Amino acid sequence: MKHSLIVFLILLSLTLKAQNFVPGKPAENGLSPERLARIDQLVTEHVDKKWVNGAVVMVARNGKIVYHKSFGYSDVEKGVAMKKDDIFRIASQSKAITALAVMMLFEEGKFLLDEPISKYIPEFKSPKVLQNLNWADTSYTTQPAKNEITIRQLLTHTSGIDYAAIGSQEFKAIYAKAGIPSGIGNDDMVLADRMKKLASLPLKHNPGEAFTYGLNMDVLGYLVEVLSGMSFDQFLRTRIFQPLGMNDTYFYLPKEKHSRLVPLYEVKNGTLSKVTSNAFDKVNVNYPTLDGKYFSGGAGLSSTAEDYGKFLQLFLNNGQYNGARLLGRKTIELMLTNQTKPPLTEQVGLGFGLETDINNYQSIYSLGTFSWGGAFSTSYWADPKEKMVCLIYTNLMGSPYRNMNEKVKNLIYQAIVD
Repeated sequence: MKHSLIVFLILLSLTLKAQNFVPGKPAENGLSPERLARIDQLVTEHVDKKWVNGAVVMVARNGKIVYHKSFGYSDVEKGVAMKKDDIFRIASQSKAITALAVMMLFEEGKFLLDEPISKYIPEFKSPKVLQNLNWADTSYTTQPAKNEITIRQLLTHTSGIDYAAIGSQEFKAIYAKAGIPSGIGNDDMVLADRMKKLASLPLKHNPGEAFTYGLNMDVLGYLVEVLSGMSFDQFLRTRIFQPLGMNDTYFYLPKEKHSRLVPLYEVKNGTLSKVTSNAFDKVNVNYPTLDGKYFSGGAGLSSTAEDYGKFLQLFLNNGQYNGARLLGRKTIELMLTNQTKPPLTEQVGLGFGLETDINNYQSIYSLGTFSWGGAFSTSYWADPKEKMVCLIYTNLMGSPYRNMNEKVKNLIYQAIVD
């Protein structure tokens, strides 16, 4: 009996350990090393031509890292080479992590997806829709919305909430006047205060009638605070990052990790240069190094390629990673099911963009692939059919060369030989 127990524990330990990323040989996981080398050629060309300062590319298949390389420079001016564990501003890649946090609370019975958000954040009661904006003083008229905003609509960007700094001209003006931030670098604000203020402002359209990329995930970050009794930062740290071993993912980096933050670059008049001015809604581009207290679920996190790969592998593992179960298999299936219906054409799940029968002709992705990206030229996807997790990280603002990521995607898939 004792011997059987020991064997069981050993097997259990090996099973749990196998959920962690381990190095793997490409050929043993159905990828050609020679064809993967085309990625090296492409990214090196972009670095040599000074189209990008540097990049990190990572591919995992069958839970094993089969390609993980850094290229170019983290800091061109100082001659600091890019490293695989450098930390990048992941901006909107924060959104999927917020969706995970929300759905963990969903599994605890804290709410139902089609309940109104006002049930938990009363300030969102009785929303109004913008009718007309007076550009002279940004005053406006509204009319009552036809229905309340639901949690599902927030997860799918169909609530009618727009974006500060990058949204429509009308709402950029309305939000700026009200002091609503984009979520990137607004370190001296507090999430609860700003989300309550956002709730008092008009919507772009009736909830559920259209897809509008907006501050939905920031609202949901505050919902996590309300339902969990923890700050959003604390919830992510204790409930997600620590269990998954995401030890380099933060809203605001500890001082000992500041040196690993990749400087932000841009291309101006064909010249690659470090960003020294403010970005978006006039925020310090070095916001990850600040001692902030604003935890933006839509844009605030910084991370490494491997850390975010662990997060994606959780979904390919049906909710388990590093010996921890964060979600059940059926919840994963729900999150990766398209949530929109005609006349809406966007193919989105609960926190991800999806590859479906409708849009599959546009991409080399397999059906069922889920993906998103960040404003600073980071991108990711996970392909359940091919059992792959892929990440391409640069930190470029408004670059004309962002199609490098699309080309690298194609080069990853052309290397599949099984």
